Amino acid sequence: MEPVPSRIGTWVSASPATAVPDAGPISLPRRNGVRGRCVPVWVSLTALALGGFGIGTTEFASMGLLPDVADDLGVSVPTAGHAISAYALGVVIGAPLFAVLAARLPRKGLLLFLAVAIGVGNLLSALAPTFSMFVGARFLSGLPHGAYFGFAAVVAAALVPPGRRARAVASTMTGLTVANIVGVPLTTLLGQALGWRSAYVVVVVIAAVTVLAVEVSVPRVGADGASPRRELSALRRPLVWLTLLIGAVGFGGFFAVYSYIAVTLTEVSGYTDAQVPIVLALLGVGMTIGTVAGGHLADRSVLRTLVIGPVLTVGTLLLFTVTAHGAVTAAATATALGVVMSMSLPAITARLLDVSGDGKALAVTLNHSALNLANALGAWLGGVVIAAGWGYTSPAVVGAGLAVVGLVVLGTSVLVERRAGPSLVQPADLLAA
Repeated sequence: MEPVPSRIGTWVSASPATAVPDAGPISLPRRNGVRGRCVPVWVSLTALALGGFGIGTTEFASMGLLPDVADDLGVSVPTAGHAISAYALGVVIGAPLFAVLAARLPRKGLLLFLAVAIGVGNLLSALAPTFSMFVGARFLSGLPHGAYFGFAAVVAAALVPPGRRARAVASTMTGLTVANIVGVPLTTLLGQALGWRSAYVVVVVIAAVTVLAVEVSVPRVGADGASPRRELSALRRPLVWLTLLIGAVGFGGFFAVYSYIAVTLTEVSGYTDAQVPIVLALLGVGMTIGTVAGGHLADRSVLRTLVIGPVLTVGTLLLFTVTAHGAVTAAATATALGVVMSMSLPAITARLLDVSGDGKALAVTLNHSALNLANALGAWLGGVVIAAGWGYTSPAVVGAGLAVVGLVVLGTSVLVERRAGPSLVQPADLLAA
């Protein structure tokens, strides 16, 4: 079979050729069932995105079904919220745990294992007879979350030349954003109609489809000398910590608003409870657009994208304090907020691939732990200012402040890099990741 460049929209060779950097063909193993066939790169990326679609569905649909869970399992809604916290704790713990302990495993095999783990965790959630067992199942469901996204990003980046890696990473992340448009509303409606357990059964099906899709369309990407010690070496790099801090603090600004968006829309913008999902879907559309656009921008300049996204986020959050008082303007600004917030996501991943040396998998998976910390920080600070009587639009002001702090951390990162010289930043050898 004639070798062809491995680029988004072109082909991945299914012949027994050996993977080489940049424009060489990337081989699918003999055993994956597509021997002798060419697989478009976009098909491989879509297969990886399916897992993100399942993860986004189970994470956010749980919030919408919380009253149903509480009623069925005999607990209050605030107590049922502990299941959400358990899931987030699983994400924070599971991401670095898998990255280190599974460092030597082939990336494709690890992705298959993580997709199976997603299915098992959600099956246990659907079958949980008591609330305590449900909380435990949600913790287990969260364990593969960050690791799946991290390793999917590493594999996606390995399928394309370095100049297209951010777009490839963005493609895998669109599964999460599309889940907010399609998966979450549909499973929420299904859960309300057939019982909350049915929503988790749907995620089990999505996980099963992901396993099949990854098996037949994603080529083998080996660990190539990776080890727990090499992965842990990322923690010795100050630029890794600073980049993670950008996400943990800067993205807290978005979550300060998102955590209270429903009550803001009903109390300030004049929406009914039934209309809120429409605005949330528009926000999800914005996130999808922003993720794709951010991938293109980051392939041109990672640092420039990491400046543009937060600057626009600051302006949009401050604008929301005014536009939230009108139904149409609130919806438009929420959509814009989804765009500008998510623009930076592919750039952060690309930055971590550049600055993490031999610890790429650990650094990228830790990014999802950092984003969960951003969620917790933003929600807490937003709650503080609301409780202080400053109004439902006040979290947007707090969020703008957090985004500014994220920009300060980015500036610090650039200064550290310039003072230390180029040795701290090495273009990611993606095929060896």
